Amino acid sequence: MGFLDILEVALISLSRNKMRSFLTMLGIIIGVGAVIAMMAVGNGAQQSIKDQIASLGTNVILIFPGSTNQQGVRTGGGSATSLTDQDMAAIRTQCPSVALITPSLRTGAQIVYQDMNWRASVMGVTPEYFEIRSWPLSSGQYFTEADVRGATKVCVIGQTIVDNLFKGDDPVGKIIRIKKMPFKIVGVLSVKGQSAQGNDQDDIIVAPATTVQKKLMGQHFFGSLLASATSEDRMNDAIQQITDVLRVQHKLQPWEENDFTVRSQTEIANAAQSTSQVLTVLLASIASISLIVGGIGIMNIMLVSVTERTKEIGLRMSVGATGRIILTQFLFEAIVLSLLGGLIGVIVGILSSGLISRFAGWTTLVSPESILLSFIFSAAVGIFFGFYPARKAAQLNPIEALRYE
Repeated sequence: MGFLDILEVALISLSRNKMRSFLTMLGIIIGVGAVIAMMAVGNGAQQSIKDQIASLGTNVILIFPGSTNQQGVRTGGGSATSLTDQDMAAIRTQCPSVALITPSLRTGAQIVYQDMNWRASVMGVTPEYFEIRSWPLSSGQYFTEADVRGATKVCVIGQTIVDNLFKGDDPVGKIIRIKKMPFKIVGVLSVKGQSAQGNDQDDIIVAPATTVQKKLMGQHFFGSLLASATSEDRMNDAIQQITDVLRVQHKLQPWEENDFTVRSQTEIANAAQSTSQVLTVLLASIASISLIVGGIGIMNIMLVSVTERTKEIGLRMSVGATGRIILTQFLFEAIVLSLLGGLIGVIVGILSSGLISRFAGWTTLVSPESILLSFIFSAAVGIFFGFYPARKAAQLNPIEALRYE
């Protein structure tokens, strides 16, 4: 018998008990579908994190003040007032790997427009901020360096502010009050969505750093600095140069710890990606258990099939079928069950991923690798769990098989 003949016999044998064959495949269908759906959830989470990190900007470097030490008591990170305008100027002139830098000050305030009000975050920056964050405008214009030098009361607002205060009106040119001070809106930022931490990035008002620093917060230092490297390859160089310059600026001795912290978005992204990858592997591992259960189901049914068809096996052997042909036939039956179940499982997994995305609101991403891996795994399950029943059938004694009742 040739390959196609053995396959035809295997298909005929399976078609005699359609319901039993389907129920046998059900474990594989659920297993493959679950693996694809869970991997789609994990991959979607990773892609979502990548998109959120990318929304921070290009080659971004974050510089935070360190902690203070008061009579042996160390406060938390960011409590020091160690970042100043002189630090920013030194980084700008002495760090060749740094392309842009801006201060960053943040405060909360109640925003009032006519009879409407809204609580929002107010940021003080320089115009470089928008280039570092790759944040275009949807209307209007940015404030300028002249506004920064003059501490002008102008601002650019996010879309959430527009939605809650202006109700469809064009806000450009309008006057809002921040902490009872009038600010003119000169531009509206394009929509950014949520950050990696789940915060609404569009619920923000951006004003000149000097205005926020002097008129809203009344302080001489910066909450943090935001910089960008000249290229992704120069990120490490930029971080090292910033560290060296700030240590000199702050007159730190070689044995003293930094009173600041320098982080890159790559480090943040890697940490988030590592967590997401662990989650993906965990979900896929849990889902793959059902594939093993499905494989056990295939072995069980194939053993039952061998017992039911003992006389048939004996008759085929008596007319010339070799043990190898019998083994191949039963092995083919197990493989067909697992592959067909795997194919249906792939369809179920893709549909399930779409349903999860639609009704749960999660980002899902079905990758070709997950489909191929699940399909190969289902074939391997068929071969592994089908070999023992097939071998048992091939080793039957023809005479005893013909006598079997």
